[in-house]
Amino acid sequence: MLERVLPLCLLLASNVFMTFAWYGHLKYKSAPLVVAILASWGIAFFEYSLMVPANRIGSAVYSVVQLKTIQEILTLLVFAGFSTWYLGQPLKWNHYAAFALIVGAAFLMFYEP
Repeated sequence: MLERVLPLCLLLASNVFMTFAWYGHLKYKSAPLVVAILASWGIAFFEYSLMVPANRIGSAVYSVVQLKTIQEILTLLVFAGFSTWYLGQPLKWNHYAAFALIVGAAFLMFYEP
């Protein structure tokens, strides 16, 4: 059980760091671009420190394609919350519809007839 859940937790945490690295600076547009880049790199270090073990541990129970799919779904979930909570840009109905289609695609990645 732990071997299935631990990679998901690590992927979730890594996505939180990466979302802040990629989009967190948008809240501080007056900061110089070089500061935003350096801060993003610093944050991304922690993302990699979680993503690499997540993939290494997860590859024992998930295929690489499944790991990537899990990562993408978690990215969307984290981003949806981040966009609304941190950036104050709530999602619209069409965003939810698009996410639902992506979740449907993810289902197909795990479906074994």
